[in-house]
Amino acid sequence: MSDPGPGDHGVEARVTIDRPVADVFAFYRDFENLPRFLGDVLAVERTGPATFRWTIQGPLGIRVRSTIRLTEERTNELIRYETTAAPGLKGRWAVRFAPAPDPGRTEVHQTLATPFGKLGRAALALVGKPPAAEVAANLRRLKQVLETGVVTDTAHAVAGKFDRRSAGR
Repeated sequence: MSDPGPGDHGVEARVTIDRPVADVFAFYRDFENLPRFLGDVLAVERTGPATFRWTIQGPLGIRVRSTIRLTEERTNELIRYETTAAPGLKGRWAVRFAPAPDPGRTEVHQTLATPFGKLGRAALALVGKPPAAEVAANLRRLKQVLETGVVTDTAHAVAGKFDRRSAGR
């Protein structure tokens, strides 16, 4: 299976994290860590060996639950997952992990394919959820969590989610 990419209605972002690949992969692969850096994901609950229920804060403050299925995993290299919606309505993610040229650092490359291609991305942008900006902001927060333990980048995140006062929630 190939990565979702720009020709496949996708958006991409990259970041280099000052941690070894095994650490970054293990942190990301524990989907219960995702609310620590994904701007709109409030909670993740395992519902099966490869399925998870995400609680997401949507536009206008509406909370949405979505089932996510892990579709492929290669330790320290790749994680693929998707929503369990009908085929044309699925969101699909591919996250690749690779050693950076500098020892002890990791390059993370994430691709998100949105339903309905350009139309879907435009609709999301109109409701304040531009996919390309969100993917980039999420990776910046992943870097912050893994390097400093504190998220300061609140771009494209639920208001107040990463306030230091609410960090213990």
